[in-house]
Amino acid sequence: MFYRVQKIIILFICCVASINAQQKVHSHNDYLQKVPFWNAFSAEASSIEVDVLLKNNTLYVAHSQSDIIENRTLEGLYLNPLQQALKLGFNDTKNIHLLIDVKSNAYKTLHKIIEVLKSYPNLTETNKISFTISGNRPKPSEYKNYPDFIKFDYQSLENISIDAWKKVALISLDYSKFSKWNGKGRFTKADKQKIINVIEAAHKYHKPFRFWGTPDSKTAWKAFSDLGVDFINTDMPFACYQYVKNFKKRTYTNSLFSKVYTPTFKNDQKKKPVKNIILLIGDGNGLTQISAATLANKGALTLTQLKSIGLIKTQSSDDFTTDSAAAGTALATGKKTYNRAIGLDSSEKSIKNITEILQMHHFNTGIITTDNITGATPSSFYAHQKDRDDESEIAQDLLKSKLNLFVGGGKNQFKDFGGFEILKSPKEIGTSKNNKIGFFMSNKGVPGVLEGRGNLLAEVTLNSLAYFKTKKQPFFLMIEGAQIDSYGHRNDTKGIISEGIDFDKAITTAIKFADANEGTLVIITADHETSGFSIPQGNLETHEVEGNFTTYDHTGALVPVFAYGPHSNEFSGVYENTEIFHKIMNLIKLYKKSK
Repeated sequence: MFYRVQKIIILFICCVASINAQQKVHSHNDYLQKVPFWNAFSAEASSIEVDVLLKNNTLYVAHSQSDIIENRTLEGLYLNPLQQALKLGFNDTKNIHLLIDVKSNAYKTLHKIIEVLKSYPNLTETNKISFTISGNRPKPSEYKNYPDFIKFDYQSLENISIDAWKKVALISLDYSKFSKWNGKGRFTKADKQKIINVIEAAHKYHKPFRFWGTPDSKTAWKAFSDLGVDFINTDMPFACYQYVKNFKKRTYTNSLFSKVYTPTFKNDQKKKPVKNIILLIGDGNGLTQISAATLANKGALTLTQLKSIGLIKTQSSDDFTTDSAAAGTALATGKKTYNRAIGLDSSEKSIKNITEILQMHHFNTGIITTDNITGATPSSFYAHQKDRDDESEIAQDLLKSKLNLFVGGGKNQFKDFGGFEILKSPKEIGTSKNNKIGFFMSNKGVPGVLEGRGNLLAEVTLNSLAYFKTKKQPFFLMIEGAQIDSYGHRNDTKGIISEGIDFDKAITTAIKFADANEGTLVIITADHETSGFSIPQGNLETHEVEGNFTTYDHTGALVPVFAYGPHSNEFSGVYENTEIFHKIMNLIKLYKKSK
């Protein structure tokens, strides 16, 4: 939505939420909000716009004479609330700059404004509040004639006297004179250069700058912020403030890359027996998360080289939106269940999971996760409990399981380790001769990649595959990149992308193993999407991605399935998450028949 020419800021809250230290959020036509002043103040907008008219010796808040409403005065809507905010200490962390757009006679109205303000000495004498006049104003040569607590909005790039500049609070210009861009897509190259030139010219006077009449959208907010506009205009102060405030958290410039491996495709989609299954689950890893990791990783991942691609529906038996327990159970058992259930069906009866079934067919089995080993997804492949939070019982299920290998966090949850030999390093996994081994990535929660985990997931994947290869038996290995989900819940773009790229390193390791070991099928999917993640903007050259979010929770969106190796094409299409289990079991039956 565009501003009318010569609409001026009235209130600048200088504790600014900003993309850099200078950008401030301006509540356009604030007096038209349902709750003037307080709405923008509580939203921590950086400025609030008000029009003022002098009539019958009263300063009314209105754009024109016909708009005047009794009791809607400058004092009632703004000065008294300001005084109350100051008295209650609400603005202890803010400096407030009140700027008034005069719609009636400049000199008479300004005289009345000064008269009224003098009756509020607590506002005029504190360094937390200052006042700026715009709209109908005196000539710049007359600025010096007004009290120290009065400043002016200068609407030109022409130079003025030093004394006049001392009384200027900001420079404002009409955006429509420089561009017709409507806030969608991007500036034309020519218009962008015009905008840059104007901003640079204004900043040479060492004054803050704003445009009036600007488009009002997230794309526009970012564009003007990036170009150095000091005050960002909006009719949506809360949304704009939150957007600007969280910009750094939502934007990530990647510097940790996954080296892309190009598969040989020698056995891909061939109708050959499948004896080894590597199932990789990116927790919360929806299509946009994959897109963000891809674009941040120089435009490609090993994952994006694959040709067999499908989509799965993730709904649980009792909810439109699944949790990790129900989704993990569906993948591990081939049956839908209620949210929070681990290895149980909807009637709370235990269901055999894929590791238990394959163990009966002399397969070796293993679980790797960057979550605690008792987390919802990994435990769905070995445990049977009514609630995912029953961690003590889940831990006991792990120790009673016939898994050959587990890797994850949460060592402190265990008093003993049953028949598992606990190893001290990833390398020990690859050389171990023991039939039951475990490795803990941490005593408590596993750190993220950016928190110091490093290349640990790829390392344990590599050594775990080496461990299974030495056993000369078919195997099933589930590998979870758990923290894509964790950072999604925090609405943290950098975590989503860094974990996604780290997950691709594990995928690369698995694909390389499949190329070197005939009969290996690699399946990559997610249990669900987390956060309603979107990526509206970014920069391919600098590997920057801006993320946005609709929720802190999971969503009901379909998630991708990628497959590589024999029969990988059978994982194409759109189907329920339970079908992954059944597709794997059908391939195992074919393998058993070929023996």
